[in-house]
Amino acid sequence: MSMIGHTKNRKRMRAGSINRREVLGAAALLAAGAGFANADQEEPDEPHGCITDVGGIRVGHFTDERRPTGCTVVLFDHGAVAGVDVRGSAPGTRETDLLQPINTVQEVNALVLSGGSAFGLETANGVMRWLEEHGQGYRVGPIVVPIVPAAILFDLQIGDPKIRPDARAGFAACEAATNSVVPEGSVGAGAGATVGKLFGLRSAMKSGLGTASIAIGDTGLLVGAIVAVNSVGDVRSYRTGRILAGARAANGQGFLDSMAQIRTGALLGRQERPRSGANTTIGIVATNAALTKTECTKVAQMAHDGYARTINPVHTPADGDTIFAAATGSVRSKADVTTIGAVAAEAMARAVNRAVITATGIQGYPAYRDLGK
Repeated sequence: MSMIGHTKNRKRMRAGSINRREVLGAAALLAAGAGFANADQEEPDEPHGCITDVGGIRVGHFTDERRPTGCTVVLFDHGAVAGVDVRGSAPGTRETDLLQPINTVQEVNALVLSGGSAFGLETANGVMRWLEEHGQGYRVGPIVVPIVPAAILFDLQIGDPKIRPDARAGFAACEAATNSVVPEGSVGAGAGATVGKLFGLRSAMKSGLGTASIAIGDTGLLVGAIVAVNSVGDVRSYRTGRILAGARAANGQGFLDSMAQIRTGALLGRQERPRSGANTTIGIVATNAALTKTECTKVAQMAHDGYARTINPVHTPADGDTIFAAATGSVRSKADVTTIGAVAAEAMARAVNRAVITATGIQGYPAYRDLGK
């Protein structure tokens, strides 16, 4: 758009003659003028690591390509101390109360991320069965009770909503779990994930699941993250702040920029609002440091900064944003919680970006790698 056209639009706005649709249209044209970022230039495929780098951790996915949807399980070979922090207003979780520092159980055996909305919480039953068969869990006399907290995201709007992850999916994810490089993109809990839904699904884009890890100097300490990104907001580069995936302009040539629209008042009086609970970003950070439940809870809180650096808006009434933090304790030297939490936020930011960069588009939902084609 030329500066002359820009000036004319501003004059109409001052005169009060522009309506909400025109505001959105003008903003869309401005966003389109810059076009989409070149994928290769914006986010090079550099080494990023994955959560299994922490050690003592295996990750497995179950992906149902019929819809698509799926689940992801993180297994701890020797258990892990864990905490959780829920920031969104529409969460779907299981066994989060036992992670509170004042409660008795000190370790978890696995953590589950799943699609399928609340139905997807059933995947944890399958994980429990697998763990029980392998003798892992909280011992009460001769009885073993696996401890498996879980969180879900809403992906039922894509395909047949009757197809959703169940206990068999959770069991299959355990069977597939390895300590090698973690597959990313449209797999597991990220198979049906989408982003940029503030103005409806027609402008949304495909997202997925990402992972990253960071070594802390030569201390031997590592922090890893894994996340399924299904936000109502746009996803931005943690390096540059540029939108990587989000609400698209009606002409398909650029981004609406959800926060720019919010600042114009575009949501006020709008009949179609983001549906509560129809979004949610769910993730896990893990470290080989030795931490208490209280310290893990603090790390989970700090890791939400990784969401805030990359997702905008985030933690909305329409999201159920949740992060688990786990510590395997394989490195016994005293760990500084501030350091672990700050690095966890950085690892999470990288993992969020990986989730959209590696996603594969489906009909009606293009992905980052489709931009500019």
